[in-house]
Amino acid sequence: MGNFLVWVIWLLAAAACLGTGILVVSLANPFYSALGLIGNLSSLAVLYLLAAAEFVAAAQILVYAGAVMVMFLFVIAYLGGRADAPWAGGPRLLQLASVAAAGALLTVTLVALGLKAGGELSDEAEISRAFGSPAEIGKLFLTDQLLAFEITSVVLLVAAVGGVVLGMRSEREREA
Repeated sequence: MGNFLVWVIWLLAAAACLGTGILVVSLANPFYSALGLIGNLSSLAVLYLLAAAEFVAAAQILVYAGAVMVMFLFVIAYLGGRADAPWAGGPRLLQLASVAAAGALLTVTLVALGLKAGGELSDEAEISRAFGSPAEIGKLFLTDQLLAFEITSVVLLVAAVGGVVLGMRSEREREA
């Protein structure tokens, strides 16, 4: 009965993840699209829980569905009706890049399915009990991945400063 319940929860979370993902890209109102993204991130956290990745699920909810989505909603509210203006009329290059990205994703998916069907992806990895624990993640962040971790923090700082500068510029444009 327990295994059946896990499959039911997995199917419901997967359907919610796909459904809210479709809502994110199909809704015209950016606010409702952001709310759909919160649902998507939450259903993804359920899938992480089912995969016994409790730390990643908690980080998914706290960081992405919490902090990042609050920032997204703030930006949507700040921009108001101007949120879609940069993409109005969509340049031809953007459409071609979208098709190329979709083709690349399809190619990677087909290659992975082909390798799996051929038996080349059937080796299971040896995973220790401590894999994915907060202690192991912290150890990796502060030893092997320290440079990447610090570069990410600098990139996020530059993005925050850039957002402030762009916000100041638009205030000056409104006053003029």
